[in-house]
Amino acid sequence: MAKEYIASPKHHQLESKRKRLTWILGVSGLCILFYTLGAWQNTTAPINRSEVYNRVGCEVATPGAANDNPSSSVVLDFNTHHQIEINNTDSVANFRPCDMSYSEYTPCQHPPRGRKFDRNMLKYRERHCPTKEELFFCLIPAPPKYKTPFKWPQSRDYAWYDNIPHRELSIEKAVQNWIQVEGDRFRFPGGGTMFPRGADAYIDDINELIPLTGGTIRTAIDTGCGVASWGAYLLKRDILAMSFAPRDTHEAQVQFALERGVPAMIGIMASQRLPYPARAFDMAHCSRCLIPWHDYDGLYLIEVDRVLRPGGYWILSGPPINWKKYWRGWERTQEDLKQEQDAIEDVARRLCWKKVIEKNDLAVWQKPINHLECIRSRKVYKTPHICKSDNPDVAWYKEMEACITPLPEVSSSDEVAGGALEKWPERVFAIPPRIRSGSIPGISAEKFKRDNELWKDRVTHYKHIIRPLTQGRYRNVMDMNAYLGGFAAALLKYPVWVMNVVPANSDRDTLGVIFERGLIGTYQDWCEAVSTYPRTYDLIHASGVFSIYQDRCDITYILLEIDRILRPEGTVIFRDTVEILVKIQSITNGMKWKSQIMDHESGPFNPEKILVAIKTYWTGDTSLKQL
Repeated sequence: MAKEYIASPKHHQLESKRKRLTWILGVSGLCILFYTLGAWQNTTAPINRSEVYNRVGCEVATPGAANDNPSSSVVLDFNTHHQIEINNTDSVANFRPCDMSYSEYTPCQHPPRGRKFDRNMLKYRERHCPTKEELFFCLIPAPPKYKTPFKWPQSRDYAWYDNIPHRELSIEKAVQNWIQVEGDRFRFPGGGTMFPRGADAYIDDINELIPLTGGTIRTAIDTGCGVASWGAYLLKRDILAMSFAPRDTHEAQVQFALERGVPAMIGIMASQRLPYPARAFDMAHCSRCLIPWHDYDGLYLIEVDRVLRPGGYWILSGPPINWKKYWRGWERTQEDLKQEQDAIEDVARRLCWKKVIEKNDLAVWQKPINHLECIRSRKVYKTPHICKSDNPDVAWYKEMEACITPLPEVSSSDEVAGGALEKWPERVFAIPPRIRSGSIPGISAEKFKRDNELWKDRVTHYKHIIRPLTQGRYRNVMDMNAYLGGFAAALLKYPVWVMNVVPANSDRDTLGVIFERGLIGTYQDWCEAVSTYPRTYDLIHASGVFSIYQDRCDITYILLEIDRILRPEGTVIFRDTVEILVKIQSITNGMKWKSQIMDHESGPFNPEKILVAIKTYWTGDTSLKQL
């Protein structure tokens, strides 16, 4: 008995340890299980439109739908745990509306400011941005009766009068069928100065001269675009045109273009390069665009040559083409017009362009596919010379130069300089020549493919957290930090077009790659305003933009600029760290926006988060002095 009695405490100690260990393991397992379930529940994507708008606090048409999924009411509150100061914005401000007189304010193309600058070469119409002291700290108001624009493709032909209350073009260009007022709306018949039969018939005429179908020509630039009917009617031929015109040549022409859902920018050929890389466009077009092509030693044709791809076409209609027929109507002498055409022909020859054809009102030239013969021809043509030691892609506030931008070297006369492109639509996912040749450090073919897959997954996720892309709610889209254009490529099946922006001070210039994919875009410094009118974009995508700019300028002004160019009820998708998104949300809360921070599509453990914001509908009041 004594032996059993002595052994008993040891037996109980072992049993006690086993129970305690089992209890600890059980509790730990339950903790892990419930944490995983909670994380999974919080990252469940909303499955319908109603859910999303309840997440960001907007009213929806289907009552009660958000309550079907418990996750729709979950709010990710990072404010308590993540605090950071960015720039010198110390507190949340409620922004007041600007005065109604600024409803169409374009900060860097503001006519009163521009008039202070040199009129030589029309420099006063170039970008002249406000100083820090001149920046507005208010919200640009929409017109009092502003309406949601027509959906594409109806928007190509119609726009609400109240959104752009300007009748000037309908009167000034009545005979040319640019635009007509019909009750409460504008109608765009598709006419133009040199195509009174309509843009469709005009494009058919061009197609008889050069191949517009078949995918060889994908990107185009229209200099002096009017209301962009040429670009609008090219879209159904799978050609994407960048249209530009200066502010105030004709009232609001670029604004009309964007209201129609057609790509356009405010811009001018003056003294600075166009904000696009070299070898960007398959085709350039001027229809009575009033650009003095032969002046300044052919400087403007030299700039067209820079942005044209090897083998690209330049199309000219209007003065001086077919001057023998039109000289009386143009109110110019035959001698003057003949001299102008001879001068243009001479510049084109010096650029090594070949004249393809001149027929009726159209003339077409073609750029060579390489510069082997052009270099040899310098023995005959001393000017313009071939540029030396210059990066041809640099185009942000870069002065034009009266020299030919050299094409990449080739080994034979039939080789396309810089590499041949696939036809559209294969072009968009083919390895771009700039990547294939290794000319962009750190970007390989494999990285390009991974980026495409990444954005395919992300856009699939976006379909669940913003209004359905397929319903035409969004048409004009801007990607503020486009990188390789993966976001735009993933949106191709939707009725949208994307302005791909590469920050001008980016470490890697990838805009050339974007154009080689058959997409379009521009350079932009986000510490400055965009060359566009207010209320011209439906959806803006900002991935990592504020991480780039948080130490360069006050992000409040970047957000105010986004508000300026975003349409009422437009959407912004921000991707960034939690700290930056919390700061963005604290600012936009004072801008009449509704927003929600959400987890990354891969789950809660990814440090990058998503902020979806919607600009609420509000308009200005002409009866009140606002700011």
